[in-house]
Amino acid sequence: MDYFLKYFLFLCNLLFTVLGLVVLGLGFWGLISKESFAQEKIGNIGTDPMLALVSLGFLLTLLCLSGCVGAIRENCFLLKAFSFAVLALISVQVLIAILAYGMQDQIGGYLRSGMLAAMARYQDDLDLRFIADEIQSNLQCCGADTYRDWEINIYYNCSAPGVLACGVPATCCVDPLENGTVWNSQCGVGAQLLDEFTAQSVVFLGGCLGGISRWIEQHEALIGTAAVVVLGVQIVAVFISTRLLESIRWHKVDNLYLKNRRAKM
Repeated sequence: MDYFLKYFLFLCNLLFTVLGLVVLGLGFWGLISKESFAQEKIGNIGTDPMLALVSLGFLLTLLCLSGCVGAIRENCFLLKAFSFAVLALISVQVLIAILAYGMQDQIGGYLRSGMLAAMARYQDDLDLRFIADEIQSNLQCCGADTYRDWEINIYYNCSAPGVLACGVPATCCVDPLENGTVWNSQCGVGAQLLDEFTAQSVVFLGGCLGGISRWIEQHEALIGTAAVVVLGVQIVAVFISTRLLESIRWHKVDNLYLKNRRAKM
């Protein structure tokens, strides 16, 4: 059984080590492709969302690599470090779940503030633009509460001098494809000037906060199951590493006993 657990822990950690390296590589690829290391941009690299991917990938790789090497080499120090790290991770996740449950009323306000901030910086931050576009196109929504929320953006504000004034992004459009094939980036021009009855055939009227809430309600069983599975995997990993540590200690005691017995003979 200990032999099986040893290689099971090794293979699981090896799989997640590869996953961590992939996430780390994606993070660096994002930073390089956006030229975030350029001299004029290096000062803002601390707020780059790709840095979160780099950090997550590095920590995941380091954690799983310690469990991987600790299991295959039967290294007590690495197995202890792996167990303590996973236990700390479990504690943090439980704490976040408790805080999220206790702050349900405030979460909506935080989401609204985040969405409005992303909309305000839509033209200036490629990452925020990507996130906003993905949310709007996938959830078929526009703005935080309504399509007129895009007035918060200086380019889509009705007082702006450009062609985008009083408009919305193309991902707000009901049918952004011209003739069914060509992406029409100007389909949302002037949408804020339209009344709701006229606008409903051009853009999505509903805000994305409501869309996010509905999506969570529709998938709450799947989200809960995924959370339980992830937590269960971490608990099993701690159990296996603890079992291996006990087995290694007993083997060391047995070996010491045999050596002393042979010495006396």
